[in-house]
Amino acid sequence: MQSSSNANESKALTTLDQLDSPQEWNLCDLYKGFDDPHLAQDLQVLQHDASQFRQNYRGKVSFLTPEELGQCLQQLEALAEKSGYLYAFPSLVFSADTRNNEAKQFLDKVREALTGIENQLLFFDLELQDLDAAKFSELQTSAALSTYSHYLDRIAQYRPHKLSEEVEQTRNQDSLTGRQAFIQLRSIHLGEQEYEPVTTPEGKTSDTEAELGALLFHPSAEVRYNAYRSVRKVMQQHNLLYGYILNTVTQDHRLESQMRSHASTLYKQLLADEVSEAVFRAIMEGTRSRFDLFQRYYQLKAKSLNQEIRICDIYAPWTDGDDQAAPIEYKNGVETLLSALEQFDINYARRAEEFFVKNWVDAKVRPGKRGGAFCSYTHGKHSYLLLSYTEDYNSLFTLAHEMGHGLHFAWIGDRQTYFNSNPPMVLAEIASTFNELLLLDYLLKTAGDDEKLKRSLITRQLEDQLNLLFRQSTISRLELAIHERAVQGSFDHTFVNEKWTELYRELCGDTVEILPEHQYDWARIGHIYFKPFYCYQYTASNIVSLACYQKYLQVGKDFIPGYLDLLAAGGSMNQVEALRKYVGIDIEDPATISGALTYVEGLLDQLQATL
Repeated sequence: MQSSSNANESKALTTLDQLDSPQEWNLCDLYKGFDDPHLAQDLQVLQHDASQFRQNYRGKVSFLTPEELGQCLQQLEALAEKSGYLYAFPSLVFSADTRNNEAKQFLDKVREALTGIENQLLFFDLELQDLDAAKFSELQTSAALSTYSHYLDRIAQYRPHKLSEEVEQTRNQDSLTGRQAFIQLRSIHLGEQEYEPVTTPEGKTSDTEAELGALLFHPSAEVRYNAYRSVRKVMQQHNLLYGYILNTVTQDHRLESQMRSHASTLYKQLLADEVSEAVFRAIMEGTRSRFDLFQRYYQLKAKSLNQEIRICDIYAPWTDGDDQAAPIEYKNGVETLLSALEQFDINYARRAEEFFVKNWVDAKVRPGKRGGAFCSYTHGKHSYLLLSYTEDYNSLFTLAHEMGHGLHFAWIGDRQTYFNSNPPMVLAEIASTFNELLLLDYLLKTAGDDEKLKRSLITRQLEDQLNLLFRQSTISRLELAIHERAVQGSFDHTFVNEKWTELYRELCGDTVEILPEHQYDWARIGHIYFKPFYCYQYTASNIVSLACYQKYLQVGKDFIPGYLDLLAAGGSMNQVEALRKYVGIDIEDPATISGALTYVEGLLDQLQATL
């Protein structure tokens, strides 16, 4: 993305016919550029309003009536919404181009300013937490605060772990040059890296992480290995640095957990995620007990391909190169996705179309672009989607996934205020996986007599399921190991390398060869830096999504109203209760976990019957 003030002044699309190539997003709904006078003005007004709020209410929260407290919460929501706009703009520009120095500098400036604002407002929640039990219970049951009932419940859950205002402020300030600074260092450093180019037999050369990742699906074993090695070579070169950063971030979480009297970093994160440890352990144990499904799939693949499967081959096509599907150009991919969503619900599809018509998507491949994909939601506006579209089914399913997040937040935006707009992580991943299942079914139905394409889609779905159920939970097993090790003291890159290799050998057994380069692969996983124990939630949400989708197939269109109500609930209620209320699914029931594993086993049976 350009660094100039004109970076976001492209005209919005008016028709899908103009989608000849992957889009660059238009951020004008936030700000027109870094020289937009509204940026400085909004930041100045925000700082003033936060200071005024502090003057008006600090030391007085215990005297507020429920009605007055409701008005205060509305003011805080308005401040948080404006803060979101100010952070989103430089963050999105930086994600699209991590080499953009103007974006880096402004992002640092905004982070520092917003930390100051957060510190101004910390007193409010702390004074709420200091209320005696009777007074707090009165607030929780007040009709005037019914909109904020879940917010107040969460305040109560954090009461045993609060620190003094001075310490909380220090923690926030330290984050600028502490944990968050190290996380940002990794992102900047990774964005500066150059990758060894890989040229395919067809003559196409790839040298970005996104393009090299796409080559893992190439028919040529040599191309796959070279692409795999190119990315891991960079991780190996900087293995010590990334290990040091991970240790620093992990130790900071350990210290915070001790300060707040959390039993562990895991406990701290499960509290934030609104997931019980019993559910977490059941997911870890349930998936670990069925590693045989992962191994069985790759035994079938190795037999079909008549070759040993290396870790760089796990996404290898099942068919010869001549049988590979033609590239899926961006416009065709967008139209295919919208058609799949239309089969589910016409309004759902029209809201998805808006993302493309209004340029809320950045899908262009470019050097320096942040790896992976995400959906960024700003309450009061809409979501922005980022991915690197490489004209293949993997990119199309990634687009479907991130669009699921975008649509989820669209329904939340219709119903919820700011404090209820952030769904717990298990709920947050349901719509994304559900979208992928909708797309898969549509592609299978429209494949006609193309049996090779159908098998390719089924095997892709299996590989996605194996990733969500087994790879993502294995990442969380790595995190369990490193956070438990952190309690004993510092660790280095060699500890992480060895543990990652050990866990993968347990998962793969004798069916997949673990290459030496794989020991460095963990450094690519942004979530282990950004937020501990994030990845098990992909597993948990996938389990729930499969349960939702099976119910949709059974019930048909009658399922849709409850499902959309579930999406619209956002963070307004406990997620376990929301799942039971709106779609009749119980994540605490072991049968829900076993149902997902049985679904995968059924897909394996179908696949084996065709071989």
